[in-house]
Amino acid sequence: MPASLISPALVVMWSSGFVGAELGTRRAGADTLLMWRFLAAAVLLGGGWLLLRRTAPARRAVGEQALIGLLSQGVYLGSVVWAVGAGVPAGTAALIAAFQPLAAAALAGPLLGETVTRRQWAALGAGLAGVALVVRDDLSAAGAAPPAAYALPFAGMAGLLAASFLERRARAPLSPVDALPVHCVVSAAAFAVVATAGGHAAPPVDGAFWVAVAWTVLLSTVGGYGLYWLSLRRHGVTWTSALIYLTPPVTALWAWAMFGEAPGPPAVVGMAVSLTAVMAAQPRRTTGEPARAAGDLVRAR
Repeated sequence: MPASLISPALVVMWSSGFVGAELGTRRAGADTLLMWRFLAAAVLLGGGWLLLRRTAPARRAVGEQALIGLLSQGVYLGSVVWAVGAGVPAGTAALIAAFQPLAAAALAGPLLGETVTRRQWAALGAGLAGVALVVRDDLSAAGAAPPAAYALPFAGMAGLLAASFLERRARAPLSPVDALPVHCVVSAAAFAVVATAGGHAAPPVDGAFWVAVAWTVLLSTVGGYGLYWLSLRRHGVTWTSALIYLTPPVTALWAWAMFGEAPGPPAVVGMAVSLTAVMAAQPRRTTGEPARAAGDLVRAR
C-alpha cells in the first residue's frame, strides 16, 4: 500500500471497530461478540497463513507476537468494552483511551529514540482537547459505573501502548501478515475462556449478529490492526498514536451515516480541531534514514 494511504485508511478502519461493537452488542453480550470475532479471525487468517507460509517462524518470534497480541487485542479491547458495559460512558472511555498519543510521545524518546518536537507536543495537547469536544455529550452523561470501572480504559490504553513499544523493540520482528494470525489465535483463546466462564459462549441465532462479526473481522481486525502494525513500522509510534485522535470524529461520522446520530456543533468543532492537531503533529520529511532505525520518524506523507 502506498505510504500516503496508510494513515487515512488506518483511521477509517480503526474507527470501524466502534461501529461494529455497536452493531454486535445490540444482539449479544460484549464477551460473546469478542469471542466469535476472534475465533472467526483466527480461522480466516490462521488458515490462510498455514496454506501460504512454507516455513514456520522462530519460537522467539511467535512468543513475542503472542504477548503483543494479548496486550493489543485482549487487554485493550476487553478493557474498553467491559468498561462501557459496566456503565462508563462511551465518551469518557474514548477520552481516557485518547491519552495514548501523549503517553506514547513521552516514552518514544527514552525508549525508541524518536524525537518529539515542541510543535508536536502542542499539537498532541490540542488533539486531546478536540477529542473532548467530540465526546462532550457522553462526558456529561451520568454513568452508573462503580469507581473501579474507570480504571479499565486506562488499563486498555496501557495495554495497546505496551504492545506498540514491544513491537518496535522486538528481537525477532514479523511482518503484519505473519504477526496478525498469531495475535488473533491468542485473543480467540483468551476471549473464549472469558465467555465460556461467564456462560455466554453460545452465539445468538440472528443474522445481524454474524453481519457484525464479519464487519469486525474484515474491517476492524484485518483492516484496523493490520494497518496499525504497518503504520508503526513505516511511521513510528508517535505519529501512529497521534492518528488515534481522529478515530472519535470519524466514528461520529460513521454513527451519523449508519444510525442517524447527527453530531452537534461542539462535536463538529472538535473534529476540525482534531484534524488540525493531527496534521500539525505530522513529522517533517526526512531523508536517508533506515526504515527501522531507533530514531526513525519515517515520512508520513
